[in-house]
Amino acid sequence: MVYSGIDKRIRELRLKRGLTQIELATMLGVSKSVVSSYENAVHLPPYDILIKISKIFNVSCDYLLNNENNNTISVDGLTETQIQAVESIIHELRNINNKT
Repeated sequence: MVYSGIDKRIRELRLKRGLTQIELATMLGVSKSVVSSYENAVHLPPYDILIKISKIFNVSCDYLLNNENNNTISVDGLTETQIQAVESIIHELRNINNKT
């Protein structure tokens, strides 16, 4: 069973990072065989593991699920004031685009 390419994404990200399946499994708190089952499209990672994978590789869950039509901006590490400033800028840019 193939899940939108998540199997390939996980393998690709793991290899780019130079991790073995055992190392990734340790980071996720699962066994090597579980990671292998994700990479071979036998099982889809549950939500909590999907989130852990996205954080380990600094990608969105949408990217992992091959749902790239949704752009995201990470606000990790920003203060609440900075997040509000980013939201304000986005709002203003949308207003500009809607006027044209």
